Amino acid sequence: MGLRKDFLWGGATAANQLEGGYKQDGRGLANVDVAPVGDDRRAIISGEKKHLDFDDEHFYPAKEAIDHYNRYKEDIALFGEMGFKTYRLSIAWTRIFPKGDEKEPNEAGLKFYEDLFKECHKHGIEPLVTITHFDCPMHLIKEYGGWRNRKMVDFYENLTRTLFTRYKGLVKYWLTFNEINIILHAPFMGAGIVFEEGENKKEVLYRAAHHELVASAMATKIAHEIDPAIQIGCMLAAGKNYPNTPKPIDVLAAQQADRQNYFFIDVQSRGEYPAYALKELEREGIEIPFEEGDRELLKEHTVDFISFSYYSSRVASGDPEVNEKTEGNIFASVKNPYLEASEWGWQIDPLGLRITMNDIYDRYQKPLFIVENGLGAIDEPDENGYVEDDYRIDYLASHIKEMKDAVELDGVDLMGYTSWGCIDLVSAGTGEMKKRYGFIYVDRDNDGNGTLERTPKKSFHWYKKVIETNGEDLSKD
Repeated sequence: MGLRKDFLWGGATAANQLEGGYKQDGRGLANVDVAPVGDDRRAIISGEKKHLDFDDEHFYPAKEAIDHYNRYKEDIALFGEMGFKTYRLSIAWTRIFPKGDEKEPNEAGLKFYEDLFKECHKHGIEPLVTITHFDCPMHLIKEYGGWRNRKMVDFYENLTRTLFTRYKGLVKYWLTFNEINIILHAPFMGAGIVFEEGENKKEVLYRAAHHELVASAMATKIAHEIDPAIQIGCMLAAGKNYPNTPKPIDVLAAQQADRQNYFFIDVQSRGEYPAYALKELEREGIEIPFEEGDRELLKEHTVDFISFSYYSSRVASGDPEVNEKTEGNIFASVKNPYLEASEWGWQIDPLGLRITMNDIYDRYQKPLFIVENGLGAIDEPDENGYVEDDYRIDYLASHIKEMKDAVELDGVDLMGYTSWGCIDLVSAGTGEMKKRYGFIYVDRDNDGNGTLERTPKKSFHWYKKVIETNGEDLSKD
């Protein structure tokens, strides 16, 4: 059987993690710019530490990142050499609307992405574009409080209408929000939320979540009106929760943990709030801020496909005494003693990808798209910058095998696969450069030193072969 003939192989990045050029050509300041590398990063991206501008005490890797803004032609040529069918990237909102609430867009920003998309097509690459990959203009945070404010829906509507109109015919596949469920775990990064003392945090989060869900449905409506050929997807940070033991209390804890993540996709794919979420919020006295027409908008404009990231499975326990957690991931999880872990403590579970795919497909019965999967590791280049990254090949090959089994044995409808960080970039979780995912080594360190020279790794040539054989040849040699 095999994968479909038009399977979309490729790689994935985010604007704030590779573009740099943070104030070139009129770009404005965004929340993702002020997230530093180091000990304060977690508190800042979670909205617990208010940090809305640069200071002299931190290093901000997104300012320059890997300078993709000025080197995109070189990078896309390398993607083309690998044979990419698609390239998942994101729009920096502040390149299009520097403050976020302007009426008219910044032409230089629009032109940059137009040129980038045309460069992709020149190499036979279909762009897959995330509208918001954690980007929120800082002006909208300072003036309106980020996504806690309903006015954000209007600003997002203006952004999406501008994008769909300008890039009609250039971009067929769009995602509305990256890892929309991250709002519950890193609210400042996910939605520009900074908590004020004494406020009900959960109420703030679900208010912001409602605004993002309404905005996502609005974008889907606009896209289909402007160009019926456009396909719109949602995007989930996925990973099945296993119960820690067969105890019913642990099984229930795993089900509830899964529901917390699927809640957003339930709304985006099914078109209404699930009963379990309504009941939970009702018990806690939290009202969803429905306005006139919201329910109809959500119901009538569901997504065309479900995209997701998968790095690891998780383990849930209903026993408060069980507290040994994995390290490094924004999503805390009980440790799974049956799995190996990466250098950052992320547990490696290829079969979990197949399990997760089946879980999502059984739930929604819509085409799936794996838009992030990869291994963050320390690479040691030789004197020529070459990295023999067999460990990355092993990780990706084992996951692609399980992905293929989900399609060929289980019947999951899968559109494509884009590995995360196809070129080395800044880590979203830690802000580090030494945590590398790419097929292409970039000479830059955690302190911003290096030539930024690009060098293909061993995995570059391996992935080229995988694409050429449509996933049939996963061998290292």
